[in-house]
Amino acid sequence: MAIKKTELYRSLWASCDELRGGMDASQYKDYVLTMLFVKYISDKAQSDQDFAIEIPDGASFQDMVNLIGNTEIGDKINKQILNPIKEANGLNDFPDFNDESKLGKGKDLVETVSNLVRIFNDNSLDFSKNSAEGDDILGDAYEYLMRHFATESGKSKGQFYTPAEVSRILAKVIGITPRNSSRQTTAYDPTCGSGSLLLKVMNEAGKEIDLYGQEKETTTSNLANMNMILHGAETRTIVADNTLTRPAYKEADGSLKRFDYVIANPPFSLKSWSNGVNIESDEFERFTLGVPPEKNGDYAFLLHILQSMKAKGKAAVVLPHGVLFRGNAEGEIRKNILKKGYIKGIIGLPANLFYGTGIPACIIVLDKENAEHRKGIFMMDASKGFLKDGNKNRLREQDLRKITDVFTQMQEVPKYSRMVSITEIADEKNDYNLNIPRYIDTQESEDIQDLLAHLQGGIPLRDLEAMQTYWNAYPKLKHDLFSPLREGYVKLNAATADIKTTIFNHPEFKAFNETLNQTFNAWLDQQFEIWDTLEEHCNGKDLIAQMSESLLKAFENNTLVEGYDLYQHAMSYWQETMQDDVYSISLDGWKAGNEWERSIIKGKKGKDGKPGKDKEVAGLAGVEGRMISPELLSQVYFAAFLEKIETAQQSVENSQATMAEIEEEHTSTGSAQGEEGLFADLEKVNASEVSKLLKIKQKEELRMVAEPSISYGNNTPKTEVEILETYLAEAESIKKANAKIKILQTDLEKEVIAKYAKLTEAELKDLVLNHKWKAHLISTLHQEQDEISQGLTQRINALAERYATTLANSQTELASAETKVTAHLEKMGLVW
Repeated sequence: MAIKKTELYRSLWASCDELRGGMDASQYKDYVLTMLFVKYISDKAQSDQDFAIEIPDGASFQDMVNLIGNTEIGDKINKQILNPIKEANGLNDFPDFNDESKLGKGKDLVETVSNLVRIFNDNSLDFSKNSAEGDDILGDAYEYLMRHFATESGKSKGQFYTPAEVSRILAKVIGITPRNSSRQTTAYDPTCGSGSLLLKVMNEAGKEIDLYGQEKETTTSNLANMNMILHGAETRTIVADNTLTRPAYKEADGSLKRFDYVIANPPFSLKSWSNGVNIESDEFERFTLGVPPEKNGDYAFLLHILQSMKAKGKAAVVLPHGVLFRGNAEGEIRKNILKKGYIKGIIGLPANLFYGTGIPACIIVLDKENAEHRKGIFMMDASKGFLKDGNKNRLREQDLRKITDVFTQMQEVPKYSRMVSITEIADEKNDYNLNIPRYIDTQESEDIQDLLAHLQGGIPLRDLEAMQTYWNAYPKLKHDLFSPLREGYVKLNAATADIKTTIFNHPEFKAFNETLNQTFNAWLDQQFEIWDTLEEHCNGKDLIAQMSESLLKAFENNTLVEGYDLYQHAMSYWQETMQDDVYSISLDGWKAGNEWERSIIKGKKGKDGKPGKDKEVAGLAGVEGRMISPELLSQVYFAAFLEKIETAQQSVENSQATMAEIEEEHTSTGSAQGEEGLFADLEKVNASEVSKLLKIKQKEELRMVAEPSISYGNNTPKTEVEILETYLAEAESIKKANAKIKILQTDLEKEVIAKYAKLTEAELKDLVLNHKWKAHLISTLHQEQDEISQGLTQRINALAERYATTLANSQTELASAETKVTAHLEKMGLVW
């Protein structure tokens, strides 16, 4: 059985993080990722005779496993496994697995390293088989671990990793595609970190291209080498050295090597950039457009990139926002670059995206092709689109797609993007300042209170005009809801309480929703035809690409529903659920009948790996299906069971409510009788104590001819004995209902388990495609429809309530109140 991708990632991270102890994540990552690397290349070499990585004899992952518990495990891993792999493949040094300062001393080191090997010595992690068509499970696992290590590493130590979302944007905006790339195409990252930017460019190219990277930190450059191999880029060149001081790539004449594409996320505002750089007579002629400040290296990297581009080269670089507007030497360099026409576009990003800093950054897109004829710069302010993720911000899939769509198509979107002429940038007011807010106003319109409307009533026409997106979809609804009152003002034709009903029942509103449903259902029908053909070796990445593209196209001209919102729903569901399902289908096809065999019973296990006899699985809590959850199976095939369980659970809730009411009514603190409630003397109020109290009250009742009645519930008089009997009857009812629920859940579990084994291929397909995928995606459209209707209703309600009371009404109400008060005072003889 293939492990789910998401389960693989989570289990790897959880296990490794547990072993980390007090070691800093930025250091511990080197050990974990090295282990992942050795495991992968060992598995891959067994199944692929042409694998480009050489595994020397005695240096495989199995040889690591054989060292588990060995008192010299750390030293032997270094000398017998890692060093031979390094020498055979031209890699940099691996981390020291015998470092007592990080891994512990003596037995602690042996145990830590042995446990780390054990994590990866799992049958489900057979990477030679654990791959699907178009799916890079190991590369993705690497990225997952890298993101988590970066998150845990803290400020400045997470700079080895550029968020994957930003990497994808850079790779797309430089314009590389399968059509304009070949085996001779070159891509370069002068500060490559773990190599994620280069890999994203390779993915966009759709074929093998020549990748070149340079990284100052030796350990990080080794991460890049491993990352390349894990992603199938075995032929690449990564150099460990300082790019500004000693550029690794040169032409035959000693000048900098030129590349077709350059991408980079250099360290922000590096203070020591000039150490070892011969600025005055730089042999690579990088500072002809100006010399950056001695203690700020942002423009040093930008100038290096410009000099590393071919005559028609493209580049994209992430830099802090300050490079857009800082003056003095940087202002002069910026002016000279602009006069050359090298800057094609600027994209403003949200703050707090990167692991090394919280400051906002921007992407500067460079293009030397036809630079001398460039008349403008395409600017975007994408700073407001993100998701809060812990202590960082993260770009959502919809943000990513919108940025790349708008930029590549050069779409001018109000408050988001526009083409700014060089003339405007160079005028006296702006003086080559590129600060984005100078050119794009992203401020939301203020919700202004209208004084005249407060005085005389009515809703300002200005407020309705601000809701024009709604009226574009519901033009007649606007006229039915409002009518003219006086110039510039309208009155609401419906009572405030009827606004929602009026909107929801309006023919235009219903027709719009029906059109939405038809559009979405047409898209779903198209998808269903594709889903129905999925089989072994299907390509998951192609599937989600087709799904997302067609969804955006279906809603590209919709008046109210934002296609990017639906796109986000689809992409989120893909990442959370669908990709695992498609991955399983790609590996095994639709193998019905043994779906249960691929499921898990959670709980304490015996030596044979099966649930222990002492662990009774209650209900469905211990059952986990591979693609079909027991809950979904129950809803489709065992609705009658669920209904009976729900009825019994409702009975329990009703009885609990009655008992709680009795307790509240008759405790000392809440008694209707004052301080001496029926339960006042009980330390605990439960069935056992109440039963004892009942026997006492029954004896007292026999001695009493009559007893005062007290009220309870619906004011029906009840004696104390009757109250206690009611309480105990409800307790008994709960006991019986819970027993019934337990029996029903046990029977349901047996039915579910049996059904898993009997599922036909047709039933399995129906469950996954109709009851799971299709049902969820339909719910996302309903969610968008609800947000539209609620937004319209709430805004109209707010305006109606805001201007409901005029000054005249207030004065009338005040006069009436004064009259009443005066009348009361006169009756009391308090007239003055």
